[in-house]
Amino acid sequence: MSDLRVALVQLCSEKGNIAGNLARHGAEIEMAVARGIDLIVFPEMSITGYIDPARWPDAILSLDSPEIARFLALTRGSGLTAIAGLVEARPGQKPYITQIVAADGVLVAVYRKRHVVEDEADWFSAGPPQPTVFPVGDVRIGVAVCADIDNPVVYRDCAAAGAQVIVHASAPGLYGEQATRSWESGHAWWRNECMTKDATHARTNGVYVVAATAAGRTVDEDFPGGGFAFAPDGACLAASADWSAGVLDVVIPVSPRS
Repeated sequence: MSDLRVALVQLCSEKGNIAGNLARHGAEIEMAVARGIDLIVFPEMSITGYIDPARWPDAILSLDSPEIARFLALTRGSGLTAIAGLVEARPGQKPYITQIVAADGVLVAVYRKRHVVEDEADWFSAGPPQPTVFPVGDVRIGVAVCADIDNPVVYRDCAAAGAQVIVHASAPGLYGEQATRSWESGHAWWRNECMTKDATHARTNGVYVVAATAAGRTVDEDFPGGGFAFAPDGACLAASADWSAGVLDVVIPVSPRS
């Protein structure tokens, strides 16, 4: 039995403020290293913020951009693996919603969100149907992003590819006017989504599922926050208290596969 120490970050990423967002990633990684974390999970589009590509075209990044190189460098010599999100350029076509995985300054894996919902279809392309699974030590990790929660195939494919833990990184925007925002109801909605659907994916596939969600207010959109961890029987191992930005540390007892 081997314990995987995971930090689930509920981050408020400012739209288009890549330098500021990277600084927050760096601070969280530094603190996670001090706590002995193996895997730190940032939400969907954590580096770029959840942007409208037409409004923030300069925040659309390629994987070989200097900004991504700076993110990779944050993990050099750290001993941990970090997964973070961006809007990825796709020349001549709508960009991808992408999660990248970094360890010791190297790009380890890339996942492009497969399940692009109607609200996003005018802005983003769906990723290819292959699952993304990568190692952290002896443990295999799969990736799902936000609305993938409504596509059981994403979780099934990760499990079939050997994932023992599936990371669910999200930034679900809340509906309604910001001035009259009910954080309680917004968080309660997303908490119920994860408690119902991520728990089901965990139980159906016999894997752990952990979730990290964007939190807080941006210039034109709010996010519900929430960190959650589910066992292979669907039981909730841990959950953040509310919608606030913060970090939920979880120790997952995973048996390494031979």
